[in-house]
Amino acid sequence: MKTTHPITLTVGPLQYWWPRQQLTQFYAELAEGPAQTIVLGEVTCSRRNEFSFNDWLALGRDLQACGKTVRLATMPLLMSEAELRTLRRSVEQEEFEIEAGDAAALQAWSRLPITQRRPLVLGPHLNIYSASALQEHLTEHGISAWVPAMELSLDAIARINPPGLGQTVPTEVFGFGRMPLAFSARCFTARHHRLSKDQCEFRCRDDADGLLLRTGEGQPFLALNGIATQSATMQCLIAQGPELRNAGVTRLRLSPCSRGFAEVLQQFDAVFNQGACAAATLEQLQALPLPGALVHGFAQRQPGMLEVAHV
Repeated sequence: MKTTHPITLTVGPLQYWWPRQQLTQFYAELAEGPAQTIVLGEVTCSRRNEFSFNDWLALGRDLQACGKTVRLATMPLLMSEAELRTLRRSVEQEEFEIEAGDAAALQAWSRLPITQRRPLVLGPHLNIYSASALQEHLTEHGISAWVPAMELSLDAIARINPPGLGQTVPTEVFGFGRMPLAFSARCFTARHHRLSKDQCEFRCRDDADGLLLRTGEGQPFLALNGIATQSATMQCLIAQGPELRNAGVTRLRLSPCSRGFAEVLQQFDAVFNQGACAAATLEQLQALPLPGALVHGFAQRQPGMLEVAHV
């Protein structure tokens, strides 16, 4: 039986640099998959050029024709005039809703005539940590949804956006994938290879899920992904259905990875929208060849690297 309060699934923006053929195949499969919303766009490094801005728009139209809600994300760290021009193009296009990666996107969106503004989603890197901050954005921007910061617990999310009140907005929680924790003007992937950022030889193309870093004891710790520093482990909230619903969460974001993602998407849909057993499904996910261990610490006010135990 289906659950009485389904949580819709969103596929987040691709964080890595995949070859064009792999990208095309990935999104072709998503077009037939259970995710309702798909977030497109380059969100890590503007030097990655497998898809141009117009390519992303064309892909969005194709996915929209397949019944998907398409969202165009902007970058969380702007460092050049070219990136600012792309931001403006993203905000000014009139086909898809916008996910603001930083305050510059909010400013550009606010300068548009009201009739030209596309629905606006607050991205996870805007650092919204209080109910008053969220309400201020709701008043000024009329936001259509927000994605809380990675490190917020579910009970904190419920206090920031209390479920059941008239002024709440849809909450979309990062439910699966390596978590982007920080961004820097320096490209750490290039630095690892002793290259400059402007002459990086596009080495991140060799790391389909980021470049793994280990501690001195050999334990997975972080992943380098260009200018982004990620968790080596993978957030997984498939067993937190009751807690997510109690926190008012209505959307769950799954971040793409290069191995096992199609199965991950199917399993999340089975649990949240078809009533499948979370414990059995979790065991299946833990058996997949995923790039990292599954964790859920941040959601429970615990260290983020707390691994998911069997339910």
